[in-house]
Amino acid sequence: MGTPGGASGGNLSQDERNMALFCHLSTFLGFVIPLGNIIAPLVLWLIKKDSSAFVDHHGREALNFQINVTFWMIVFIILSMLLIGLPFLILLAIADVVLTIVATVKAANGEHYEYPLTLRLVK
Repeated sequence: MGTPGGASGGNLSQDERNMALFCHLSTFLGFVIPLGNIIAPLVLWLIKKDSSAFVDHHGREALNFQINVTFWMIVFIILSMLLIGLPFLILLAIADVVLTIVATVKAANGEHYEYPLTLRLVK
C-alpha cells in the first residue's frame, strides 16, 4: 500500500528501525497491563514522531491498529455474553498477534507497513 516517503530501507538508521520495531512490539504489553497495547506505542510514538518519518508512520499504524483492536475486543466481549462473540474474540486475538509480528518484521527490515482493515483515527 502507500509508502510515505517512498521506498525505504537503506537510508534508515538502526535506531529508526529499532524504534519502529518497538512501537509494534510494545503493543504486547496489552496482554499484561490493561490498555498497555495503546499506552506503550503512544508514548514511543510521541517521543520519536518528530525526529523520524519512518517511526512516525509505524507508531501511528501501531496505535491506530490497537485502538481498533481494543474497540472490537470490547464489542466481542459484550457479544460473548450472548455466546456469539467468543469465536470472533479468538480470531481477533490471533489476528492481533499475527499482524503485529508481520508489522514488526517489516519495521525491522526498514519497510513501511499498513495494517489491513484499520480505521485510521490518529493522523
